[in-house]
Amino acid sequence: MNPLCCIAPVSLDSAVEHHPHQPPRILAAAAAAPPAPSSPPPPPASAAKATLDAVAGVLHKWVNYGKGWRLRWFVLEGGVLSYYKLRVGGGGESAAAAAVSPAAARVIGEGGALRRAREEAAAAGKQWKPFGEIHLKVSSIRASKSDDKRLYIFSGTKTLHLRCETEEDRNAWIEALLAAKDRFPRALTSNDFSPMADVLLSTEKLRARLLQEGLNETVVKECESIMMTELLEVHNQVKSQQQQYSILIDRLRQLETEKVELERTVVHETKERESHGYANGRYSDFYSVLSGGSASESDPDTASQVADVETDEDEVMYFDTRDFLSAESLRSASCRRRELLINGYNGLEHIDPAANVVRPNQYPSVKRRDKLPEPKEKENPVGLWSIIKENIGKDLSGVCLPVYFNEPLSSLQKCFEDLEYSYLVDHALQWGKQGDSLMRTLHVAAFAVSGYASTEGRQCKPFNPLLGETYEADYPDKGLRFFSEKVSHHPMVVACHCEGRGWKFWGDSNLKGKFWGRSIQLDPIGVLTLEFDDGEMFQWSKVTTSIYNIIIGKIYCDHYGTMRIKGSGDYSCKLKFKEQSIIDRNPHQVHGFVQDNRTGQKVAMLIGKWDEALYYVLGDPSAKPKGYDPMSEAVLLWERDKSLNQTRYNLSPFAISLNELTPHLTKKLPPTDSRLRPDQRHLENGEYEMANAEKLRLEQLQRQARRLQEKGWQPRWFRKDDDDSYRYVGGYWEAREKGNWAGIPDIFGQRSASPGLS
Repeated sequence: MNPLCCIAPVSLDSAVEHHPHQPPRILAAAAAAPPAPSSPPPPPASAAKATLDAVAGVLHKWVNYGKGWRLRWFVLEGGVLSYYKLRVGGGGESAAAAAVSPAAARVIGEGGALRRAREEAAAAGKQWKPFGEIHLKVSSIRASKSDDKRLYIFSGTKTLHLRCETEEDRNAWIEALLAAKDRFPRALTSNDFSPMADVLLSTEKLRARLLQEGLNETVVKECESIMMTELLEVHNQVKSQQQQYSILIDRLRQLETEKVELERTVVHETKERESHGYANGRYSDFYSVLSGGSASESDPDTASQVADVETDEDEVMYFDTRDFLSAESLRSASCRRRELLINGYNGLEHIDPAANVVRPNQYPSVKRRDKLPEPKEKENPVGLWSIIKENIGKDLSGVCLPVYFNEPLSSLQKCFEDLEYSYLVDHALQWGKQGDSLMRTLHVAAFAVSGYASTEGRQCKPFNPLLGETYEADYPDKGLRFFSEKVSHHPMVVACHCEGRGWKFWGDSNLKGKFWGRSIQLDPIGVLTLEFDDGEMFQWSKVTTSIYNIIIGKIYCDHYGTMRIKGSGDYSCKLKFKEQSIIDRNPHQVHGFVQDNRTGQKVAMLIGKWDEALYYVLGDPSAKPKGYDPMSEAVLLWERDKSLNQTRYNLSPFAISLNELTPHLTKKLPPTDSRLRPDQRHLENGEYEMANAEKLRLEQLQRQARRLQEKGWQPRWFRKDDDDSYRYVGGYWEAREKGNWAGIPDIFGQRSASPGLS
C-alpha cells in the first residue's frame, strides 16, 4: 500500500481525527484542539485486501540429491511467493512462523508437519528473512501427474519442486497460487493513486481558540498565516512525491514487461535446445527469439529438466557450462571442419585428418622441457593488502612487490605466448594461396582470439622488463623466429617482430592502467599487424583487460570490448568480447562476423569462447530463419590445448618452454635476454629469498632508466616509423649467428650503477 494515499485533504471546519497516518505537522495542529471521542478507524481497504490474499503454510521443498526434501515455511502475498528456512532454535518459541506471516493470513495444512515447523522455528525474538522469492506473474504452476501431493513452480530460470502433506493441501495451494497469479497483473495496472485534489483549509476554530486565550488580533492573524504556510508547504511536498511515485510506477511496469519477455525467451529457447539435443547450449543468448512461451507441459517427474533445480543450501550447485555441446555435435563440427579442410586443400600434400590439422610444411621435431624445476624452498606468500597497508602515504611506484606476485616469465616472453597457435596463420597463408580469402580471414580472426587463451587461470603477473631487455625465440618446430625488446620505460612500451614461413607479424604494446579499488583496468594502446608474402595485410588492436579481486578473494581476469580486424583484401572482421558479470555462469563469450569490404554484407559469423574454442558458420546471420540454432551448422575453427602444468602458475606446456635455458643456448644469447635475468631464474628454481633480493637490486637500478631515456637513449633493434609505431630494423639474427654482441650492455650485472646504460 502506498503511504501517500493515506493523506487526505484537510478541513479545519470538521472535527479533527487522530488518524495514525496523518503527517506530523497536521497531527501537531490537531493536538491543539480538544480531542473528540471516536471509534478506531477501520484499516485501509488496500491493506484489508492484501491481508485477505495472504496464504501461509509448510511445504516440503526439494533441495538436491545430497539434502533431499526439506521443510520450508512459505508465504504467498501480493503475487510473490516467499519461503524461509526452518532452523532448530533449541527451546525457541512457536511465534517465528507468525512473525513472517501477515496477521490474517490463511494457513494451509495441519497436523505433524505444521507443528514440527513451529517447534523448529528460529530462536525467540528473531525474525526470519526470506531465502527466496518467486514472482508468480512470470511463473507457471503445475500439478504432478505421478504424485498427487506434489506441484511445480517454473519461472523460466529455476524450478521449485514442492510436496504437500495431503492432496487437499496441494489443491488448496494450487488454487491460491493461480488466484494470486491472476490478480497480480491487475494490481500493477490499476490506478489507485489519482491526482490529489486541492487542499481546503479553514482557520475558524483556531481563531476562536486563540481569541479565547486572550490573544490580540495581530497575533491571531500571524498564527493563522504560519499554519497556512506550513500546511501548504507539506501539501506541495506530498504532491511532488506523488508525481515522482507515478513516474516510478510507470518505469516499474515497463521493466516488468521487459522481464516477462526475457523470461519467456529463456523458456522458448530452452525448449528449442531441448528439442535439438542442445540442453546445455552455450551461445543461444546471441540469437534470442522474443516470442511468447510457457513452461514445458511435460511432467518434471519423467521429462528432462529444462532449468536448474534451485538449491537454497550453502553448497550451491550449478550446471557445468563447459559441457555445452553433446558429443554428437562436437563430432559433427569436427567432421565438417575436416571435410572442408580436405576439400579445400586437395592440391596439397601434407594433410593430417586424424589430428584435424593441415600442415603446409613438415616442421622438424624439437624436444623441449615439459615441467618447471622443483622448488628448492618453501613458499611464504604475502597478501597484497599487507603490503599496501604498510606503505600508506608512500609512492607505490617505488614499492618493491615480492616475487610471490610474479610468474617466471617476463612481458617480452608473454608477447611470444600470443603466437602459441601460429599454425592458424600457416593455415590462413595456404587458404589465401588457394584463392579463398574468406577462410584466410576466419583463420586470422581465430589467431587473434587464441592469444587470450593462456590468460585463463593465470593469477600472477609477469616481470616488468628492464629498459633495453630483449627476448628471442627460435622455434623451427613452429616455423618461426620471434624477437622483442623493451623500447621505452615511461611509458612502458614493448615492441616485437616475428617471421614465419610466408608471413610476418609485428607490433608494439603499451598499457594504460586504471585502478578501481578492487580491480585494475588495462587498456592496450598499439596496433598489431600481420602481413602475408602475397601482400595482404590485417591489422587489429587488443581489447580491454580487467583484473578483479586484487585485495581479497580469488584473483581472475576478463577481456571485453570490440576487436576490429581490418583486412586490406576482400574481407574484414568484427569481434565482440562479452564482459563477464558478477552472476554470469557462462563467461568468456566471443561472437562476431566477417564482412565484405566492397558490399558491406556479412558473409560469415563467429561464435565461441576466448579460453576454449571458436566456431564459424558461413552465410549472413541476419538472413537465417527465426529460431535458427547456429551450432547446428557450426564448424570448429580453433580449440585450446587444455593440458596445463599443475603448479600455482598454471602454465601451458608452450609457456613452460619459453624460459628454458640450455648450455647451447646460453652461448648464443646476448646479455640482455630475459632468460638471463637473475630474479626470474631464481623464482623459477624456487629460490624465493634470492629472487626477492635480486628483484630489489634490479628495480633500484631500473629507476635510473627514465633519466637515461630523457638523455636520448635509443633502442638497439627497433626504431619509430612515420606513424609513431616501432618497427624492427634488422640485424639481430645476423649478430647472433656471428656471436657479435659488441656494445650490448650487461643490464643484469652486479655493478652499483646501471650497467651498460650509462
